[in-house]
Amino acid sequence: MAKALNGRIPKSDWDEKKGHADFIMKRMSELGAEYVEIRIEQSDGDSLLINNGNVEAVSFGSDEGLGVRYSINGGIGFFNTNMIEKKEINRLIEKSIRTTRKSSRLSEKIEFSKEKTNKLKYEVKQKKRIGEIDIETKLKYVKGIESELMKSKASVLARTFYYLDSTTNKFYLNSEGTRIESKIPRIDLFYQFTAKENAKNLQRYWQYGVVGGFELIEKMKIEQKIKREADALHENLKNGVRSPVGNLDVIVAPEITGIMAHESVGHPYEADRILGRESAQAGESFLNPNMIGTKIGNSIVNVVDEPNIENSFGFYLYDDEGIKARRKYLIKNGMINELLHNRETAKTFGLQSNGSARATHYGVEPIVRMSNTYVLPGDWKEEEMIKETKYGIYIKNFMEWNIDDKRWNQKYKGNEAYLIENGEITKPIRQPSIEITTPNLWGSVNAIGKKIELHAATCGKGEPMQGIPVTMGGPSMKMKIRIN
Repeated sequence: MAKALNGRIPKSDWDEKKGHADFIMKRMSELGAEYVEIRIEQSDGDSLLINNGNVEAVSFGSDEGLGVRYSINGGIGFFNTNMIEKKEINRLIEKSIRTTRKSSRLSEKIEFSKEKTNKLKYEVKQKKRIGEIDIETKLKYVKGIESELMKSKASVLARTFYYLDSTTNKFYLNSEGTRIESKIPRIDLFYQFTAKENAKNLQRYWQYGVVGGFELIEKMKIEQKIKREADALHENLKNGVRSPVGNLDVIVAPEITGIMAHESVGHPYEADRILGRESAQAGESFLNPNMIGTKIGNSIVNVVDEPNIENSFGFYLYDDEGIKARRKYLIKNGMINELLHNRETAKTFGLQSNGSARATHYGVEPIVRMSNTYVLPGDWKEEEMIKETKYGIYIKNFMEWNIDDKRWNQKYKGNEAYLIENGEITKPIRQPSIEITTPNLWGSVNAIGKKIELHAATCGKGEPMQGIPVTMGGPSMKMKIRIN
């Protein structure tokens, strides 16, 4: 869990680097900057790659640097460096200021919303600190997961495991007085494997991630989950039947709920997309500002984005513009309710920022991003939904998905899926496909489960591309939709 840091922090190299922020602030003010924000970061971590039982890469990395964004004459400037030395910083300040002054004569004037100042130091607690666990222990852990996979019934053709961890110290300071310091440990594990049976094969890939100590990734029991997944693929390859087609009762498990929420709600609700500022890189949105308060789904549907969920992969307490994190209701009782904003888009919309500005690294500017995006629980147990279904399908996880640039038309293809007959799951089915529009999807939901699952993911957006840690999920949902 996160806690405020009290007392003095021992003098260290990190403290010296933070000290450069005051120098930068003073120097940029002297040169005429109207607003300045500084992010100084220091990160350490390990990574390893295992392919088909062979350890192909092991690395021990560290990175540090700073990024500075500022406004002058209404224009926005940004520079970064991994050389945190006064002489180099001063050279970059003067060069960047000259360039931004010239470009501001021609560029669009950008303003930020007025916000409260915040001051806090916080860190995420760890029982088993990832920085104190040797690489041999981490390697043994991942190999243990692979070993359980190979004990499954499936004939596994190929498998890949990628493990990455980091502990990041971040210091944020702006000219309005906001000062935030955080220490966040993060673990990321991705795997992919292919199972074969009777000249047919299926592939499974997934990601697990936590913010916290090594004990949290151990607690997930991934070795048990991957073996169950492989056994399910084996059963599907051996005994799976063709999926029924037509308008059916469909129950989707939390993994499918999550990808639907992320792709058809989270992304189109990013305010920079709506303003057309992401169209060349990550697409646009079917939404426009006049649609706030209009119906998009059944009244039982509520979708939120919530950064401050402890230990979640997308966790933070303050965003990269120093704004306090909070839950955002994107869809509330089936209505379009709120967008994801940074300070720039909030000013354009005449609002306050809701803390959705994130940057993956000190070397890039923060942009509007999701964090933990999920469907809120309903009143049903999953087994009750199944029991109430006379004939339909249950989709446990997906093989692939795609969605158009405006997040309107989309497709989800099931991987592990089953037929439901007379209230019972009977036999595995092969690759049921959902093709639907966003309003039809959320309008078709007629039952939502009680139990929430959050699944880690890496969300790509921006130019240069920023892969940000997020989670997506919710409960199981039942809907009446067409299966192709």
